[in-house]
Amino acid sequence: MRRPQVPRRRALPPAGTARWYRPVALTSDALGAFVPVLTVYYLTAQPRPLAAATVATLGWLGLRAAHHRYRRGALGESRGLLASLHDWLLLLGLLAGLRAVTGERSEVSAAALGLLWAPLVTSLTSAALHRHLTGRRHRAEAVRRVLVVGEPDTVDLVTARLAAGTDHAYVTVGAVLLGPGELTSGAPPLARLPAAAPAHSPAVPDLVPAGTDGSVVLSAARQQCADLVLLVPGARLSGDRLRRLSWSVQDAGLALTVATGLTEVARHRVTVASAAGLNLLHVAPPPRRGAAVLWKSALDRVLAALALALLAPLLALLALAVRLDSAGPVLFRQTRIGHRGTPFTLWKFRTMVPDAARRRPALESANEHRASPLFKIRQDPRITRLGRLLRRTSLDELPQLVNVVRGEMALVGPRPPLPDEVARYSTVELRRLTVRPGLTGPWQVSGRSELSWDEGLALDLSYTDNWTLTGDLDVLARTVRAVVSGRGAY
Repeated sequence: MRRPQVPRRRALPPAGTARWYRPVALTSDALGAFVPVLTVYYLTAQPRPLAAATVATLGWLGLRAAHHRYRRGALGESRGLLASLHDWLLLLGLLAGLRAVTGERSEVSAAALGLLWAPLVTSLTSAALHRHLTGRRHRAEAVRRVLVVGEPDTVDLVTARLAAGTDHAYVTVGAVLLGPGELTSGAPPLARLPAAAPAHSPAVPDLVPAGTDGSVVLSAARQQCADLVLLVPGARLSGDRLRRLSWSVQDAGLALTVATGLTEVARHRVTVASAAGLNLLHVAPPPRRGAAVLWKSALDRVLAALALALLAPLLALLALAVRLDSAGPVLFRQTRIGHRGTPFTLWKFRTMVPDAARRRPALESANEHRASPLFKIRQDPRITRLGRLLRRTSLDELPQLVNVVRGEMALVGPRPPLPDEVARYSTVELRRLTVRPGLTGPWQVSGRSELSWDEGLALDLSYTDNWTLTGDLDVLARTVRAVVSGRGAY
């Protein structure tokens, strides 16, 4: 029997990347390095400006290509800020080495000024491509059609998580189930495999006998024009059965993915190893101590102190505006719960009337987060006129830089909770307190008050277990955009 023919769809990279992404990225990177270096060298009368611009451009493009930045599966998949910074630091090292070898005599300040624009232009282009790709996926374009195979409960879990986000390339078009049970996630069940694997005929190249797992799955894939089969291992799909099914899927030309069951674990914490024929996933523990934690604490305090010094005139102006806008103290002090449950006093510019706490019980019925420990009202009558502006721009949060300098908070971290919120926390929610709360965080750049409690909690827990220093820099950069847009601030 011939193997079932499945329509050959394009592989993953073209499915997520428009054809013009690569030329746009290459052109942008080349111009971002060549034009600034050439301009600065001409304006400052440096020797051999054309040669310097050419070498800088070739070095920049070469490093980016060596790190597969132009691979069609990578373009548009991220904002690219951290990758650009990483490549730029390597470029500086490479050009410094060439300078020492060749005896190049241009001024270091001119070279630094000319090279400064390359990562900025590259990051802006990467962010634009990311927004374009994300927009296409919101419209169900640039996606992969996924057929999920597994037991009903595990298939429900996988399909529900895939459906919860539109920032990835996977769209479930159907499911093949093993064993009893029905789906609740909404994925259409296309077929059901027997609880036990059927007997196999002798292996014959290019053949998939009728009635086997492979023939059923491939028939369902053909029906839905799926281009990827996602296997979810379980008690009924493991060992030899899983291996034979993978043979059938891949021999038919379909892409194959196996779900590990791990959730909310960042890729940098996972490594793959083999032992006794088994593929093992090693999961590194969350960063709780060590050099990275010390660096984060030191960097937070230094940057917060510098920000306080630079923003002193603005802070004085805001303090005067709060004083003139309404009666009451300039600063609002509130007890929050910090690292490992330690209470501390959080500082903010006052945005409400002085008796806001006394008036809260009368507003409980208007609370938009009654199903959670939070208390939020979109049009809170206690907020002053200036307070609405301060909240929308997040300027009311600036005094918390003092909390960062004191070590009570971090620049990036989970939202600092109130004591009555923590009193209602479950064991899972208490995990948020294993790191210092942040002046900003994933919740700040993902919608703030527009997020539900569960969405905000998921972001905080993911940050708690997977934070990195480079990730913190990315959140800080995204915070600027979130503050400018004012989305979810009330």
